[in-house]
Amino acid sequence: MNGKKLILFIVLPILLLVIAGAGVYFSGLADSLLGKEETEEHAEEEVVEEIPVGPAVFYDLPEMLVNLTSGGRRANFLKISVSLELQSETDLPQVEAVLPRIRDNFQVYLRELRIEDLQGSAGLQRLREELLLRVNAAARPAVIQDVLFKEMLVQ
Repeated sequence: MNGKKLILFIVLPILLLVIAGAGVYFSGLADSLLGKEETEEHAEEEVVEEIPVGPAVFYDLPEMLVNLTSGGRRANFLKISVSLELQSETDLPQVEAVLPRIRDNFQVYLRELRIEDLQGSAGLQRLREELLLRVNAAARPAVIQDVLFKEMLVQ
């Protein structure tokens, strides 16, 4: 066989089969042929079953007043009151037991903030995420699902 016949009868059909297979795979038709839809549905059902459903449990932290980092002579203060959403009521005694550690972690972090860090919804979301990381680290093995702002005053 010469080069042109080799390309025409062997390489070209293989290339067309690969392209057609890729088209079927990326269009989603291969999922129904391989039975992936059934396994995905079962996986979603299992995930939904693992999430505990029950009444929300909240724990109000004492109000905190911190001095913010400022570059000028004028002192800036943050007065904040938050509530913790716990995963279950059994976590409540564990959170109360480590309350001084939680307050300390919050105070240390909040003192390093500047007014610019708290501006806008993105700043508040970052603050919520940071506080959630710190409270989960301090209250481990208790699981805190969310940090809810009750009051926040920047002066």
